Amino acid sequence: MKFVIFGLTISSSWGNGHATLWRGLSKALIQRGHEIIFYERDVPYYAEMRDLNEIPGGRLELYQDWPSIRRQASADVTDADVAIITSYCPDSLAAGDVVLANCRGLRVFYDLDTPVTLARLEAGESVPYIAASGLSGFDLVLSFSGGRALDEFHTRLGARCVAPLYGHVDPDLHRPARPLAHYRADLSYLGTYSEDRQEALEALLLAPAQNQPDRKFLIGGAQYPQHFPWSSNIYFVRHLPPAEHAAFFCSSRLTLNVTRRAMVESGWCPSGRLFEAAACGAPIVSDAWEGLDAFFQPDEEIILAERSADVMAALELGDQELQAMARRARERTLEEHSSRRRADELIDLLESASHRQPGLLASVGV
Repeated sequence: MKFVIFGLTISSSWGNGHATLWRGLSKALIQRGHEIIFYERDVPYYAEMRDLNEIPGGRLELYQDWPSIRRQASADVTDADVAIITSYCPDSLAAGDVVLANCRGLRVFYDLDTPVTLARLEAGESVPYIAASGLSGFDLVLSFSGGRALDEFHTRLGARCVAPLYGHVDPDLHRPARPLAHYRADLSYLGTYSEDRQEALEALLLAPAQNQPDRKFLIGGAQYPQHFPWSSNIYFVRHLPPAEHAAFFCSSRLTLNVTRRAMVESGWCPSGRLFEAAACGAPIVSDAWEGLDAFFQPDEEIILAERSADVMAALELGDQELQAMARRARERTLEEHSSRRRADELIDLLESASHRQPGLLASVGV
């Protein structure tokens, strides 16, 4: 099938979680013989931190503005088997108009930011990447979250067919790696700075660091402000390209997963970082949220923490116990949460959507 995707970014992993997800999913689809064309507006802040310039086996279309690319995009959409608009695509409304008007295949909206979308709707705010008419024109709406979020897409946005397509990891890129001295720590955390994660980060990393000055803590990520409350035993790496993630995770005894507030409140929304760390074989301590036990078994594959004392207790566990837990989490991830597994799930969802609309059967080849 020919996939045409209008997304936030696939070329830069700086300050966003979309890029690595699309890279893994695109790679898996291309390996299965599908064609991938990804349209991305060439904005300066991603251009400056670009760590992918082409999609191996696919086509990356970087463009300056929508008018300059509209004709070409329309041509691609016209003979696409699947056209996908994503959340936070800067031209989602214009691209959506083209897709809904011209695509003779399956028209898909993929919200990779479901909790943020629903929080804005709940607050009565507009969602810049969703038209005022909602999502009723799409044949399939994919959600990064499961649970009650699926009903919200039906009732609030008029979606006719909704299904979860959760985060995932490319195990070819995220796998056990040799620890590196400059990433060694007792507890590490990899994530872009976010105000709505700050309270949890303070409880689960900053407070343990202050209470255990003899231990080393490490934070990696972008957009951390000058007023961030560092302490002398917390070290910082400003930006890690995906190729460095494995070494980062594998160099600490324990790595921390902190979930954005909207994701915690909605539940059923595992981050890509969670699967990355597990695929690398890193022992994980995570904040708790509804549905987490559907992805990893607490106390067997992952440690849950609600307060700083829980993290400090986890740091007291022996290396053998932590590594056994990490091995079980890695095995679960490779079996259930890889990009290849999600690609298969996506194809199944598309086939199901096409069977509900007989006129699309020929165009999507099922």
